[in-house]
Amino acid sequence: MDITAKRFLSLIVLITVTSATFAQQVGSNSPYGRYGYGLLSNQSFGASEAMGGISYGLRRSQQVNHGNPASYSKLDSLTFIFDLGVSGHYASYSDGLNKQNFYNGNLDYIAMQFPVLNKVGASIGLLPYSKTGYNYGQTRTLEDIVYEEVFRGTGGLSQVYAGIAYEPLPYFSVGANVSYLFGNFSYSSVSVPRTATGATVGEEKKAYSIRDLKYDFGAQFTFPIDKASSLTVGAVYSPKLTSKADVYATEMMFLSDPYTNPYQNPSEVLRDDTLSNQHFQLPTTYGLGATYSNTNLLVGVDGTFQQWNGLDYPEVLDGLTPQNRFNNAYKISAGAEYVVDPYSRNFFSRVRLRAGVSYGNSYTNVSVYNPSTNANAGVGGFKEYGINFGLGLPFRDSMSGRLSLLNVGFSYISQRPDLPYMIKQDMFKISLNMNINEFWFFKRQFN
Repeated sequence: MDITAKRFLSLIVLITVTSATFAQQVGSNSPYGRYGYGLLSNQSFGASEAMGGISYGLRRSQQVNHGNPASYSKLDSLTFIFDLGVSGHYASYSDGLNKQNFYNGNLDYIAMQFPVLNKVGASIGLLPYSKTGYNYGQTRTLEDIVYEEVFRGTGGLSQVYAGIAYEPLPYFSVGANVSYLFGNFSYSSVSVPRTATGATVGEEKKAYSIRDLKYDFGAQFTFPIDKASSLTVGAVYSPKLTSKADVYATEMMFLSDPYTNPYQNPSEVLRDDTLSNQHFQLPTTYGLGATYSNTNLLVGVDGTFQQWNGLDYPEVLDGLTPQNRFNNAYKISAGAEYVVDPYSRNFFSRVRLRAGVSYGNSYTNVSVYNPSTNANAGVGGFKEYGINFGLGLPFRDSMSGRLSLLNVGFSYISQRPDLPYMIKQDMFKISLNMNINEFWFFKRQFN
């Protein structure tokens, strides 16, 4: 295929996928998405995710590493990288008595990386920050009326980022990302009568939107050990973000369930309030990691700490307080990649084998109630355990000699609650990532 045609094909794919991203439904059914900003999305790309999510010390010329913007300067002056990731999930939720399973699919991210000047690289992309998507409830009885109380939520935060990195000294690089963070959230409590004829359906709804800028700063220092091996230490800092938004609180009556008939007008509006200039904050984040690599092996470890405790968030949305709403969040990740011989003519000798583990806690707490007595059982969160492994399948362009990778990843994530009566989640994930390495900036001498 002509190189110009390849470029246009990549751009067409990018535009098509970007449009689909804004139209997609959120791939999450967890009731924990009801709190805070929903479930935080994995910020690692492709090969990085299969190694437990390590990114701070990861420095490669053939891989987009949004986790540490200082890595962009590793790119050589002739390379353009297009990175696309999708995934499918199977999740199982259990409260000890009941169990429910869900299937979901997501477009995980799209990103591009390219050189700007000598020792200067840049990247742009789109990826989710958080996800909210749940629909659960229970049957209740009030006098002679049986009704179903249903809680529903949709939305999430996405980020479009642009980043740049510069290597001012040999083996030392600095970089920064600027992200436009945007998203809409909607939380509803719906009462659907099941026995009363002609009864209306009541919905209490709260909604808000966030639009703001987020910044990430990174640095990497590489210690050469010999000609084939090195140790890279990386650090990332993201300052606290403070935003203001209006919260819209409404109570409405409908002739039928607004979930099954979303385009109907309410038969009666009982309340329509706007709570102006509500404060929302996202945490200061610190990240530190190290990666050792040689011709055949890469091994790395990362640590992340986020200062969530005490951040501003409207009480009207969840009824919690600044003292018990958020937890300071931490995550530890470790992973490795092994290839028999990256230069071998044998395809299987060039396949990359990856594995990783991770451990962390939830940034949100939830109010827990005993389902039998409806008594308050306290406020708690959960611990999260992750196991990852995957393959990197190499494909070499016969004309340019450039190496691209099809990355296949498998993950198991388990969320273990801190208190009784909370919901346990087990999720199995299969992810596909296409890492296209193009020879874009070479000036041809003939056609």
